[in-house]
Amino acid sequence: MRVLVIGGGGREHALVWKLSQSPLLTKLYCAPGNAGIAEVAEIVAIAADDIKALVAFARAEKIDLIVPGPELPLTLGIADALEGHGLRCFGPVAAAARLEGSKAFTKDLLSECGIPTGFYSTFTDPDEARRYVREVGAPIVVKADGLAAGKGVLLCSTVEEAEDAIDRTMRSRVFGSAGDKVVVEEFLEGEEASFMAVTDGQTVLPLASSQDHKRALDGDRGPNTGGMGAYSPAPVVTAELHEQVMAEVMRPVVTGLADRGIRYRGVLYAGLMVTREGPKVLEFNVRFGDPECQAILMRLRGDLLEMMNATVDGELSTLSPQWDERPAVCVVMAAEGYPGNYEKGRVISGLEDLREWSDGVVFHAGTATDEGRVVTAGGRVLGVTAIGSDIDAAVGEAYRAVDAIRWEGVHFRRDIAHRALRQR
Repeated sequence: MRVLVIGGGGREHALVWKLSQSPLLTKLYCAPGNAGIAEVAEIVAIAADDIKALVAFARAEKIDLIVPGPELPLTLGIADALEGHGLRCFGPVAAAARLEGSKAFTKDLLSECGIPTGFYSTFTDPDEARRYVREVGAPIVVKADGLAAGKGVLLCSTVEEAEDAIDRTMRSRVFGSAGDKVVVEEFLEGEEASFMAVTDGQTVLPLASSQDHKRALDGDRGPNTGGMGAYSPAPVVTAELHEQVMAEVMRPVVTGLADRGIRYRGVLYAGLMVTREGPKVLEFNVRFGDPECQAILMRLRGDLLEMMNATVDGELSTLSPQWDERPAVCVVMAAEGYPGNYEKGRVISGLEDLREWSDGVVFHAGTATDEGRVVTAGGRVLGVTAIGSDIDAAVGEAYRAVDAIRWEGVHFRRDIAHRALRQR
């Protein structure tokens, strides 16, 4: 099969790495890719949001399966455009991708389907949003309705912070048009978990559990990021909780969309808060989490391409994926200043010493090549991912590799998987 992966981050490197192992594969492309992906797949110089050019390439090269990695091409309707030309896409159509593209749409769907989530209200008028915050009090969460590169969720401990968040989102428009509408919702307390499944619109097949670390600094301090690390499995997702999430969240949302004439095909990602009352939905994503994808795929036994084909063809009921019992840990190495402003073009050293690393993979996220050298080209630069006999071994192996890699201003957390280590 000829496969095109869309995107250029750590998630896409992990997807390319796993897909390259499939006996079904004959040719693998990635657009636009990065320095690490270039070692596994043929790079195509097309941006992930250039839908017209991506469709034209897929048609010209007779691509058998297109795998969009990030959310933007999915919310822009790439699955619809591809299917309109008879091409197969592993990912939801635009109507289903609204689960990630619109926080208000998702909260309304959850409410209508009786899926547990925090109380909320939606606003297009900042003055009304401010009045609501003063009415319900704090702590409270303010969310930009649209896509905001993972930065549009603002946790506010006081009413004043919430009012400022509303003003910055809706008046100063720090998130652009994503802040035309905001969702103000309950601040849920508990432990977060990432729960992903693949679905063909009927069968919902759960993937291994995982947990990521959003804050930039050790001890879960500092600003929110796209993710500073992840590990799988997540001890908080017990067998009992797993069944509860499947019964109360994953299956109902797929059914709820189907009842509205929307068939969901692809990865469905629920960001959960495990509260004293049970699991509640914080958000939905319509693609693999990043960096959770790196840890999960490290543990997947079997053929990812076969799973994707079954999803697109409506045959998931025939599959039962197997998982390596050993845990995996991904440590994100970021650029100095991330998630704020950062410089690019800093030379990375030490990668050559890990080419034969038997217990892990260095997934590239924001990298490029410059005169034969690998340099930084993004905020999150590398996802150093290891597997070990237990969580201690996986953490130790990941950080041994991290310590072998260097560039000026490198930043990473030293406490990835601390919850699993504490629970053990």
